[in-house]
Amino acid sequence: MGENRQVSSPDFSFTTQTRLSDTVPAAGEFLGRTGTINTPHGEIQTPAFIAVGTKATVKAVQPESMAELGAQALLANAYHLYLQPGPDIVDEAGGLGSFMNWAGPTFTDSGGFQVMSLGSGFKKVINMDAVDNAGADDRVAAGRERLAHIDDDGVWFKSHLDGSRHRFTPEVSMQVQHQLGADIMFAFDELTTLHNSRGYQENALERTRLWAERCLAEHRRLTEERHSKPYQALFGVIQGAQYEDLRRKACRDLGNMEIAETQFDGFGLGGALEKENLGTIVRWCCEELPENKPKHLLGISEPDDIFVAIENGADTFDCVSPTRVARNSAFYTPYGRKNLSNAKYKRDFGPLMEGCDCYTCGSYSRAYIHHLYKAKEMLSHTLISIHNERFVVKMVDDARLAIEDGSFFDFKAETLGNYYSS
Repeated sequence: MGENRQVSSPDFSFTTQTRLSDTVPAAGEFLGRTGTINTPHGEIQTPAFIAVGTKATVKAVQPESMAELGAQALLANAYHLYLQPGPDIVDEAGGLGSFMNWAGPTFTDSGGFQVMSLGSGFKKVINMDAVDNAGADDRVAAGRERLAHIDDDGVWFKSHLDGSRHRFTPEVSMQVQHQLGADIMFAFDELTTLHNSRGYQENALERTRLWAERCLAEHRRLTEERHSKPYQALFGVIQGAQYEDLRRKACRDLGNMEIAETQFDGFGLGGALEKENLGTIVRWCCEELPENKPKHLLGISEPDDIFVAIENGADTFDCVSPTRVARNSAFYTPYGRKNLSNAKYKRDFGPLMEGCDCYTCGSYSRAYIHHLYKAKEMLSHTLISIHNERFVVKMVDDARLAIEDGSFFDFKAETLGNYYSS
């Protein structure tokens, strides 16, 4: 077991427990570890998958079901909750957890991704493929208008719901997230993509650094003003795209940042990440950032990405994919993702996955859920989503146990070998 190292703020702390190099001596080059994040609403054992509940709900799944399947924490979206129902209503309800009847820890992102991506007309996804980026700094999706305009002070954007005009600044993002009341929130940053030029990446990185300082200052002010509320941890967000020097600079800048004796409690690794370089970029960041603070990788859930992120130092990560693919009838198995809409499942009375301990697999057959999906019954979304979330949560839980007992690389090889075998 490695030496425990702890950093604390009121009601928030992170303790490192077992390192990959403790149980697998040959793994000295890897930064993976287990740990515990303590929050006002409970502990998060890391590594951990944080399920996404964008609008204060995991789509089609009750909070009680998320707790039953083993989810440790949920992440909601500040942009969407700002627009509807409004952060004041969530605050009046007692904060995000009380509002959605979730007793465990909660996260909120800053809204920056949605402001930028929806503002460029790319809806919920931005293409992160590396391409010729000539003239791409002002790119919008084909047939769409630009709904967001960035300046050094913040962002003007139009609501994707009704076209109303709004202003987000670092201060506004902090005010919104303090009202939402999550245990962990993220600083407001400028999202860039692999389409953007090197020059734009540099400018955006400096803008994000300055915004981070403003977020820390406003966080300090609001924490003092709302002193009767549980402490909310603030994570800085690391940008820099695929450039090593920019990523490392961002980590040094935010890792050493202190405003009025206030520092970031942890860090989010965001922005453009080429899949084949994901582990390298995570490692750059974890080598530079304070070792004793948690790191959250934003927006991943594919098994190969999760394992490479864990072994390079990421502690938590989130993604909407388990429920998004469920709504298209896709379900996870140890041998890859399958499509339940296929005709071969019409008379298949087995569970979605043999050996799965989730509610869906213990109670319903592939044939029944196939029927629900074909009949356009919403219950199919719920049942597949429960299974998919359980699959990813358990895989990460098992990876954590494998770090502790020294079998991580064997577990990784077996899991990925099976999952990508077909």
